[in-house]
Amino acid sequence: MYLKKLKIGNIELKNNLILAPMAGVTDLPFRSICKEFQPGLVCTEMVSSKAIFYNDSKTQLLMNTQEEEKPISMQIFGSDEETMGYAAKYVSNIADIVDINMGCPAPKVVKNGDGSKLLLDINKAEKIIKSVIEKSSKPVTLKLRKGWDLNNIVAVEFVQMAEKVGVSSIAIHGRTRSEMYSGRVDLDIIKKVKESVKIPVIRKW
Repeated sequence: MYLKKLKIGNIELKNNLILAPMAGVTDLPFRSICKEFQPGLVCTEMVSSKAIFYNDSKTQLLMNTQEEEKPISMQIFGSDEETMGYAAKYVSNIADIVDINMGCPAPKVVKNGDGSKLLLDINKAEKIIKSVIEKSSKPVTLKLRKGWDLNNIVAVEFVQMAEKVGVSSIAIHGRTRSEMYSGRVDLDIIKKVKESVKIPVIRKW
Protein backbone atom coordinates (compact mmCIF):
# COMPACT_ATOMS: atom_id res chain seq x y z
CA MET A 1 0.00 0.00 0.00
CA TYR A 2 3.04 2.25 0.23
CA LEU A 3 3.94 1.89 -3.44
CA LYS A 4 3.17 4.86 -5.64
CA LYS A 5 4.53 6.58 -8.71
CA LEU A 6 7.48 8.90 -8.14
CA LYS A 7 8.68 11.71 -10.36
CA ILE A 8 12.35 12.73 -10.30
CA GLY A 9 12.88 15.72 -12.54
CA ASN A 10 11.31 14.74 -15.86
CA ILE A 11 11.61 11.02 -15.14
CA GLU A 12 8.47 9.29 -13.87
CA LEU A 13 9.10 6.03 -12.01
CA LYS A 14 6.37 3.41 -11.94
CA ASN A 15 6.86 3.05 -8.19
CA ASN A 16 8.93 4.45 -5.31
CA LEU A 17 10.89 1.27 -4.62
CA ILE A 18 14.52 1.99 -5.45
CA LEU A 19 17.54 -0.30 -5.47
CA ALA A 20 20.28 1.61 -3.69
CA PRO A 21 23.79 1.82 -5.13
CA MET A 22 26.09 -0.60 -3.29
CA ALA A 23 29.81 -0.87 -4.05
CA GLY A 24 30.74 -4.39 -5.02
CA VAL A 25 27.09 -5.45 -5.19
CA THR A 26 24.90 -3.58 -7.69
CA ASP A 27 26.67 -4.62 -10.87
CA LEU A 28 24.84 -5.43 -14.10
CA PRO A 29 24.00 -9.09 -13.28
CA PHE A 30 22.69 -8.16 -9.82
CA ARG A 31 20.60 -5.32 -11.21
CA SER A 32 19.18 -7.64 -13.86
CA ILE A 33 18.04 -10.06 -11.16
CA CYS A 34 16.50 -7.26 -9.08
CA LYS A 35 14.66 -5.95 -12.15
CA GLU A 36 12.57 -9.13 -12.08
CA PHE A 37 10.96 -7.77 -8.89
CA GLN A 38 10.03 -4.56 -10.75
CA PRO A 39 11.59 -1.76 -8.69
CA GLY A 40 10.91 1.75 -9.92
CA LEU A 41 14.62 2.47 -10.29
CA VAL A 42 17.98 0.73 -9.99
CA CYS A 43 21.37 2.35 -9.50
CA THR A 44 24.88 1.34 -10.44
CA GLU A 45 27.76 0.97 -8.03
CA MET A 46 29.32 4.35 -7.24
CA VAL A 47 31.88 5.41 -9.83
CA SER A 48 34.89 7.66 -9.31
CA SER A 49 34.70 10.88 -11.32
CA LYS A 50 38.49 10.89 -11.67
CA ALA A 51 38.40 7.34 -13.00
CA ILE A 52 35.88 8.45 -15.63
CA PHE A 53 38.03 11.48 -16.44
CA TYR A 54 41.11 9.30 -17.00
CA ASN A 55 39.13 6.61 -18.86
CA ASP A 56 39.96 3.80 -16.43
CA SER A 57 39.14 0.41 -17.98
CA LYS A 58 37.78 -1.15 -14.76
CA THR A 59 35.49 1.82 -14.30
CA GLN A 60 34.15 1.36 -17.82
CA LEU A 61 33.02 -2.12 -16.75
CA LEU A 62 31.22 -0.67 -13.72
CA MET A 63 29.28 1.61 -16.07
CA ASN A 64 28.14 -1.21 -18.34
CA THR A 65 24.38 -0.93 -18.90
CA GLN A 66 24.28 -2.72 -22.26
CA GLU A 67 20.76 -3.85 -23.14
CA GLU A 68 19.63 -3.05 -19.60
CA GLU A 69 16.02 -2.10 -19.00
CA LYS A 70 15.52 1.57 -18.16
CA PRO A 71 15.35 3.67 -16.09
CA ILE A 72 18.74 3.50 -14.42
CA SER A 73 20.62 5.90 -12.17
CA MET A 74 24.40 6.14 -12.17
CA GLN A 75 26.18 7.37 -9.05
CA ILE A 76 29.39 9.39 -9.21
CA PHE A 77 31.65 10.62 -6.43
CA GLY A 78 34.52 13.06 -6.10
CA SER A 79 35.52 16.41 -4.65
CA ASP A 80 36.92 18.15 -7.71
CA GLU A 81 34.53 20.41 -9.60
CA GLU A 82 36.11 19.87 -13.01
CA THR A 83 36.18 16.08 -12.93
CA MET A 84 32.72 15.86 -11.38
CA GLY A 85 31.36 18.08 -14.14
CA TYR A 86 33.11 15.97 -16.76
CA ALA A 87 31.77 12.77 -15.22
CA ALA A 88 28.23 14.19 -15.11
CA LYS A 89 28.33 15.01 -18.82
CA TYR A 90 29.71 11.56 -19.62
CA VAL A 91 27.22 9.70 -17.47
CA SER A 92 24.32 11.71 -18.92
CA ASN A 93 24.84 9.83 -22.19
CA ILE A 94 24.40 6.47 -20.45
CA ALA A 95 21.98 6.84 -17.55
CA ASP A 96 18.57 8.44 -16.99
CA ILE A 97 19.58 10.03 -13.69
CA VAL A 98 22.95 11.28 -12.38
CA ASP A 99 23.36 10.68 -8.65
CA ILE A 100 25.99 12.41 -6.50
CA ASN A 101 27.42 10.53 -3.53
CA MET A 102 28.10 12.68 -0.48
CA GLY A 103 27.35 9.94 2.02
CA CYS A 104 29.95 7.20 1.63
CA PRO A 105 31.78 6.72 4.97
CA ALA A 106 34.59 4.44 3.72
CA PRO A 107 38.03 5.57 4.94
CA LYS A 108 39.60 5.22 1.49
CA VAL A 109 36.93 7.59 0.13
CA VAL A 110 36.84 10.24 2.86
CA LYS A 111 40.65 10.47 3.09
CA ASN A 112 40.56 12.03 -0.38
CA GLY A 113 37.89 14.53 0.64
CA ASP A 114 35.13 12.62 -1.16
CA GLY A 115 31.84 11.09 -0.02
CA SER A 116 30.66 12.08 3.43
CA LYS A 117 33.76 14.23 4.02
CA LEU A 118 31.99 16.92 1.98
CA LEU A 119 29.42 17.22 4.76
CA LEU A 120 32.07 19.25 6.57
CA ASP A 121 32.29 21.84 3.77
CA ILE A 122 28.90 22.92 2.45
CA ASN A 123 30.38 25.68 0.29
CA LYS A 124 32.61 23.23 -1.57
CA ALA A 125 29.74 20.76 -1.83
CA GLU A 126 27.54 23.45 -3.38
CA LYS A 127 30.15 24.23 -6.04
CA ILE A 128 30.44 20.55 -6.93
CA ILE A 129 26.68 20.12 -7.17
CA LYS A 130 26.37 23.20 -9.37
CA SER A 131 29.09 21.88 -11.67
CA VAL A 132 27.31 18.53 -12.01
CA ILE A 133 23.94 20.15 -12.71
CA GLU A 134 25.46 22.51 -15.26
CA LYS A 135 27.07 19.67 -17.21
CA SER A 136 24.34 17.03 -16.85
CA SER A 137 21.56 16.70 -19.41
CA LYS A 138 19.64 14.43 -17.01
CA PRO A 139 18.07 15.02 -13.57
CA VAL A 140 20.62 15.18 -10.76
CA THR A 141 20.02 13.57 -7.37
CA LEU A 142 22.02 13.61 -4.15
CA LYS A 143 22.78 11.00 -1.49
CA LEU A 144 23.98 12.14 1.93
CA ARG A 145 24.09 11.24 5.61
CA LYS A 146 22.66 13.28 8.48
CA GLY A 147 26.13 14.65 9.22
CA TRP A 148 29.77 13.89 9.90
CA ASP A 149 29.33 13.23 13.60
CA LEU A 150 26.94 14.19 16.41
CA ASN A 151 28.57 17.63 16.59
CA ASN A 152 28.02 18.22 12.90
CA ILE A 153 24.41 17.40 12.01
CA VAL A 154 23.96 19.27 8.73
CA ALA A 155 21.38 17.33 6.71
CA VAL A 156 18.64 19.97 6.75
CA GLU A 157 20.99 22.77 5.75
CA PHE A 158 22.47 20.57 3.03
CA VAL A 159 19.22 19.51 1.41
CA GLN A 160 17.88 23.06 1.39
CA MET A 161 21.05 24.14 -0.42
CA ALA A 162 20.75 21.23 -2.84
CA GLU A 163 17.13 22.00 -3.68
CA LYS A 164 17.98 25.65 -4.22
CA VAL A 165 20.68 24.90 -6.78
CA GLY A 166 18.54 22.41 -8.69
CA VAL A 167 18.84 18.89 -7.30
CA SER A 168 15.77 16.82 -8.25
CA SER A 169 15.62 14.48 -5.25
CA ILE A 170 17.44 13.53 -2.05
CA ALA A 171 18.37 10.16 -0.56
CA ILE A 172 19.10 10.47 3.15
CA HIS A 173 20.88 7.96 5.38
CA GLY A 174 19.85 8.67 8.97
CA ARG A 175 23.28 8.04 10.47
CA THR A 176 26.42 10.13 10.78
CA ARG A 177 29.68 9.19 9.15
CA SER A 178 31.16 8.37 12.55
CA GLU A 179 28.34 5.88 13.16
CA MET A 180 29.10 4.12 9.86
CA TYR A 181 26.38 1.40 9.74
CA SER A 182 25.96 0.88 13.48
CA GLY A 183 23.17 1.94 15.83
CA ARG A 184 19.66 2.94 14.83
CA VAL A 185 18.56 5.02 11.91
CA ASP A 186 17.50 8.50 13.05
CA LEU A 187 13.95 8.76 11.74
CA ASP A 188 13.52 12.23 13.24
CA ILE A 189 16.21 13.76 11.03
CA ILE A 190 14.69 12.08 8.00
CA LYS A 191 11.34 13.65 8.92
CA LYS A 192 12.98 17.08 9.33
CA VAL A 193 14.69 16.73 5.96
CA LYS A 194 11.42 15.82 4.26
CA GLU A 195 9.62 18.75 5.87
CA SER A 196 12.35 21.20 4.83
CA VAL A 197 12.17 20.67 1.04
CA LYS A 198 9.59 20.14 -1.68
CA ILE A 199 11.60 17.70 -3.82
CA PRO A 200 11.23 13.93 -3.22
CA VAL A 201 13.09 12.56 -0.22
CA ILE A 202 14.09 8.89 -0.27
CA ARG A 203 14.82 7.13 2.99
CA LYS A 204 17.93 4.98 2.89
CA TRP A 205 18.49 2.23 5.43
